[in-house]
This record gives sequence, structure tokens and C-alpha cells, in this order.
Amino acid sequence: MRAFGGRSDRTWLTLLLLFTLTSLVEPIGMSQIIALMPQYLVRLGIASGDVPHWVGLFTPLIFLSGLPLVPLWGVWADKYSRKAVIVRSSLVETVVLAGVAASGVPWQLAASLLLIGLSLGNTGVMLSALRDATPPQRVGLAIATVGAAGPVGFAIGPVLAAFLVDGLGVSLAGVFAVSGALMLLVTITLVLAMPDVRPAIVPTGRVIALAYGALRDVVADRSTRSLFALFGIVLLAGQMASVYLPLLVDHVNGGGIGLVSAIGLVVGGAALVGALASPLAGAVGDRIGFRAMLALALGGAGLALLVMPTAGSVVVLALIATLYALCNTSARAMLFALLAVEIPADRRTTTLNLVFLPLYLAGIAGPALGALVVSFGLSAVYVTAAMLVLGCAVQVGRTARRPGAAIV
Repeated sequence: MRAFGGRSDRTWLTLLLLFTLTSLVEPIGMSQIIALMPQYLVRLGIASGDVPHWVGLFTPLIFLSGLPLVPLWGVWADKYSRKAVIVRSSLVETVVLAGVAASGVPWQLAASLLLIGLSLGNTGVMLSALRDATPPQRVGLAIATVGAAGPVGFAIGPVLAAFLVDGLGVSLAGVFAVSGALMLLVTITLVLAMPDVRPAIVPTGRVIALAYGALRDVVADRSTRSLFALFGIVLLAGQMASVYLPLLVDHVNGGGIGLVSAIGLVVGGAALVGALASPLAGAVGDRIGFRAMLALALGGAGLALLVMPTAGSVVVLALIATLYALCNTSARAMLFALLAVEIPADRRTTTLNLVFLPLYLAGIAGPALGALVVSFGLSAVYVTAAMLVLGCAVQVGRTARRPGAAIV
């Protein structure tokens, strides 16, 4: 049997299968929490009129506890055990979904959401392990496969919830229990089947110094700093839009029957199409340039956000949401591509491990900002998000012909 870097061909294939499965199942429960939170809050005793504000306050809890740990997971993984860090994530998410399912009052749901932050931080570790174990000629295929699994899982979550609730009559708590059981199976599979691939060079020194040294490198480099800032703004707008999309669906649906199915169509269907079609953005970006493609994608996403509140039916809203998902996913792909080609090789691993730091910050700030803006109406949330994204599109467009230039 052939080997690469001292590892058999079977190692990278095993990791590819396990990480694809993990990346597919993990977002199912998280997307259901976001999609069903308005209804679940009503079930827990929150008045319908107060739900928009509580949604904006509860959603940041998902990211709050995990924020200080973002720079540490990658260092802990390389220094001690990548497998332990990855299994930790799946185990915590299993506990979270069980806690959400068992919640009987709002504070119990809040406590469960706070735990989610402790499950984050495994994506960069999985990609690092996969890259180290994969033959050079297969790295692109492996990374792209795992990367595509997450958006597909996010799309499956609301669709599965619609089938369980509207098709089988399962309660909302039952939906979270089913997703928790799936995560438990993933956790057991990782424990039994995942090899612990160690880095070629194990970092030495104090964990805090290593972690925050990597953070200083991001802040010190102007190009990297500008890409992180842009990523954060785009994610902030996306968090505002996604958190309030179930409420927009409810508004357009007019309180009719089949609300969970309508949410599944708009949220899940749009995410699925965006995930499957986004690889086309990479091909176009290769031809016209990543920055030009990024500007086009951001422009399309901003326009979609602007017109989303004007949808007169669930079908029209689903079409607009699909356009947004396609453009937004394409924009994120281009941002990752720019980071991959513009970050120096000696800092690439540590920087890519920090790439979701903007997601955590946006996950806190986006819903909180939405909770303030929604006082002026649901449309105000989408107009604000659209202005942020369109502003980014203009700024990127100005630098499209100057590779390597700082965007902001």
C-alpha cells in the first residue's frame, strides 16, 4: 500500500469520510435552532410581540462563551491532540441539543445556547489534519468536499424539521432530540474510527503565547487585516438577515398552516441551492479574478437583501433567498480564496485557524444590532444589512484591479 508522509492512503480517505460526515451533521441542529427559535420562544412562554427582540438577544449567546477560546483550539490541537479537540466539539453539541430539547423555560434555553460556544473551533483543526494526511494531488478535492458539507447540512436542518413537524407530527423539542441523537452517533464514530494525525512540527512554548502570537500576526498584516474586517462585515449582515428570516417567512405566510414547511423551503432550500451552485463561483473567479468575482457576489447579495422584505408570497421569498444564498456563499468562497493565496506560507495555518473569529464577533454583534433595528420594523433589518453588504461591494470593486491591495 502506498504511503504519503508516512501515512497510508487509507488515512486521508478515512479522515475525508469522517470530517465530511461531521461537517454535514453538525449544522443540522444549529440551523434548526436558528430557524425554529421564534416558535420555540413562544412555546417557552415569550409573548409573540416580544419575540423579535428576544431572538436578537438569544442568538448571540451561541457565540458568546466561545469567543475567548477561538485562538486556543488550534494551538491545543497541534500541541496535544487534534482528535480530542474535534471529538470535544461533537460531544458538546450533543449535550447542547439535548439541553435545548429539554428546556421548559427561557433561562434553560439560554443556558443551553451558551454552551454552543464551547463546541466551536473544530473546522480549522479538521482542515489542518486533512491537509497533512492528504496526498498533494488530492488536497483540493478533499478540502472542497468537506467545505461543501457544512452548507448542505445547514440546508438539511430546516427541511428535516419540516418533515418531522408537519409530516410526522413531531414536537419542536422532538426535532432537537432527533438532531442530538444524530450528533451522538457522529461522536461515537469519531471516537472509534478517527486516527489522530499529528502535525509535522509540534509547536513548543506556552499555549497563550502561541495563540495570541498568531492573533497579533493577523492584526499586524494590513492585507490580512482588511480581509478579516471585510469578512466580519459581510458575516454581520448575514447574521442579521438569517436570524430574522423565519419571522419574515411567518409574516409573508400570513399566519397560515405549514409554517415550519414554509421556513424549510425558504431557509433550507435557499441554503442548499447556494451550497451546490457556489463552486461555479470558484471557476468564474479563476477566470476574472477573485476580487472581481467577490465584488459581483457582494453586489448581488446586497440587492437580494434589499428586496427581500417586498416579497408577496413564500415562493417569491424563497427565490430571493436563494439568490442571496448563492451570492453570499460565493462571496465567502472568494474571501477564503483570497486568504489562501495572499497569506504567506509560514503564517497560513495559524491564520486560517483564526478565520472564523469574525464569525464569532458577527454572531454576537449582528443579532444584537438587529434587535435594535427591528424596533423600526422587520424591513429595517434587511435594509441595514443590504447597505452594509453593498458598501463592501463598492469598496472591493475599487481594488479589483490591484491584487494584494488592502480592501479596507
